[in-house]
Amino acid sequence: MSSDYLYHIAINVANTADTSDIQRQFGDVKVLCLGGTSSRMRDLAIYLRQIVGVSDTGEPVDLAVAGNRYAVYKVGPVLCVSHGVGSSTFSVVLHELLKLVKYAKCQDPKFIRIGTCGGVGVQPGTVVVTKDAYNGYLRNEHEIPILGKRVVRPASFPDDLIKDILAYGNQSGDTFETISANTMSTDCFYEGQGRTDGAICEYDDAAKMEFLQKCHKLGIRNIEMEATMFASMTQKVGVKAADVCVTLLNRLNGDQVEITPETKAEYEHRPFLIIGRYIQGLLSK
Repeated sequence: MSSDYLYHIAINVANTADTSDIQRQFGDVKVLCLGGTSSRMRDLAIYLRQIVGVSDTGEPVDLAVAGNRYAVYKVGPVLCVSHGVGSSTFSVVLHELLKLVKYAKCQDPKFIRIGTCGGVGVQPGTVVVTKDAYNGYLRNEHEIPILGKRVVRPASFPDDLIKDILAYGNQSGDTFETISANTMSTDCFYEGQGRTDGAICEYDDAAKMEFLQKCHKLGIRNIEMEATMFASMTQKVGVKAADVCVTLLNRLNGDQVEITPETKAEYEHRPFLIIGRYIQGLLSK
């Protein structure tokens, strides 16, 4: 392609043979933080200012506002990008971000997803750094139909980045635990995760609990909707990535998120703390 318009984030690569403009704007990016909502990524961008040494106190600028789909905030060498709910919306922006860092000639960029999830046998508020990502069939893989054929790819995150991030967890003063474990990533929030509170439910509590116990035996400690796709895509193209999520409930005790808005906000800030420390350490090297 002689040009490449990254449609969903409204960034135009006018000349793919000469990307000097893109390099000037994004070439310093070292970390891309990805999260579900634009408001969470806005909050993260503000939080990271002090950590990366940005003195701006104004409203963060959404670089993708013209796209009307995702939000992209740049804070020094960090991009904070919203990805929506689930793998389908996330994969769209991930494709375009992977192309962006290539055009910008970023050096060894790290992709880190920050989100919320349901826990499996862990206390609410626990931060889970994913090792292997399992799909809804409890297979450590991501499957996608391509040209009418089923394509299966491995879905694991690199051990070295997991260890680097874990080094900034469980520090003095932390009131929560940070662990590394396996994650189940589903295509459905309700039936796909074995919930009994959806509009359709054709199984009982006993079947649900049997399934969740099977997950637990596989080392799965949280459930969300993006990890298999995220792990497989980044693994396929050879960039380092991590999935860092905080649990809002223990699914072995129920399906409903019943914490207060204040507690939810405090839990959501916990991955900010861990990744903020990681970024600070990375930039100090």
